Amino acid sequence: MDYAAIIARQRAFFRSGRTLNASDRRRNLRALLEAVEANEQILLEALHADLRKSAHDAFASELGMVTGEIRHALKHLSSWTREKKIRESWMAWPSSSCVRPEPMGVALIIGPWNYPLQLLLGPLLGAIAAGNCAVLKPSEFAPHTAAALARLISEIFPPEYIAVVQGDETTAAGLLREKFDTIFFTGSTRVGREVMSAAAKHLTPVTLELGGKCPAIVCADADVEITARRIVWGKFLNAGQTCVAPNHVWVDRRIERELIGAITKAIGEFFGNDPQRSAAYGRIINRRHFDRLCALLDGAQIECGGARDADDLYLAPTVVSQLTDNGPLLAEEIFGPILPLRAFDDLDQVIASERTQPVPLAMYAFTHDRKIQDRLLNEIRSGGTCINDTLMHLIGRELPFGGLGESGMGASHGKASFDAFSHRRSIMRRPFKPDPAMRYPPPRVSFAAFKRILRFFGAA
Repeated sequence: MDYAAIIARQRAFFRSGRTLNASDRRRNLRALLEAVEANEQILLEALHADLRKSAHDAFASELGMVTGEIRHALKHLSSWTREKKIRESWMAWPSSSCVRPEPMGVALIIGPWNYPLQLLLGPLLGAIAAGNCAVLKPSEFAPHTAAALARLISEIFPPEYIAVVQGDETTAAGLLREKFDTIFFTGSTRVGREVMSAAAKHLTPVTLELGGKCPAIVCADADVEITARRIVWGKFLNAGQTCVAPNHVWVDRRIERELIGAITKAIGEFFGNDPQRSAAYGRIINRRHFDRLCALLDGAQIECGGARDADDLYLAPTVVSQLTDNGPLLAEEIFGPILPLRAFDDLDQVIASERTQPVPLAMYAFTHDRKIQDRLLNEIRSGGTCINDTLMHLIGRELPFGGLGESGMGASHGKASFDAFSHRRSIMRRPFKPDPAMRYPPPRVSFAAFKRILRFFGAA
């Protein structure tokens, strides 16, 4: 495929100004909304074919999030695109200044396989709202969803405006060799480094939504039953294949056994005695990931779960304990339905351990104690934090969602998605007169007087 030709056509379309008009942006957002809603059943079936997602989970975590984000963008687009007046320094009097959000141009959006619809269309609606053209690269590991999205996009947008390019990692590499005006990537930290390296050759700005070993910290005063339900829900949604799922749980040793019992009970309540037969429980994306997850369980102390079926890509919701510092379950991001529990005696131990790790995309703390909440917030860094729950901070459309360091850079959701695809252009307008001679050389006052004048006008 001639990627350069696709980009050239999109660049010509962008330069024609046809993406800039606010009414056109609204029309295109509505077209995307209507297409997602009209193709709901097709998209739900594709997500089920790729990941065995139930209709409830697929709608809540994929289609519903996208349609809700589009409606939010339509409601707030006028305020997002409006010039913001800025009060200028007296040194620049008379003048008027503003900041104008402008589109970046032609964007590349590379989506992942775990939420193949939401994490491709979510950034796209931000690109459309901000006035960009876009090339979409869906994940080849979710082929049914990729094909459904390619058909959907081709039916509502011309390729010179929005184009879908399907293929494997060689396709992604080919696209990354081209020059884009911005890149939005969601995926692993390893591939994120490759994306950033490729973008650096063209000095292309990037937004990276990556991952990390998101900790959950359960203190002795937590409501154990509710904590267990919320951890089980957040961990085993999409069979644990969620970038902000709790990767591991620190639990106060005094309630360790109680929490394990409550988690085991919640798993049974959510998915039944045989989760493989539950319509609410998903599957591992492919055999390679399945084998990797099974290898992590070698020699582990399994508290519940552990059943597996390679032909069905099924791995039961599994809880393990008695972890060692250097064991594989603590050495890497799990990204699957395995929940390690690690007991602690002192919060200092938790904080010291977490501070040696790369910054995670999320942290979860379960405690009534506001002082402990604040201490964890102040002493453990994370992209986002949810107190006494998991994943729910993603729902807030005015809460920017993004990582820090190895968990990513930049943010999305709500206005943050619009901002990710916008350049904040500073504009100052001045008349020709007055034109005081003092600003030009040679100096007309002493150096000391010159400094006093600048400080008086707030310029120094």
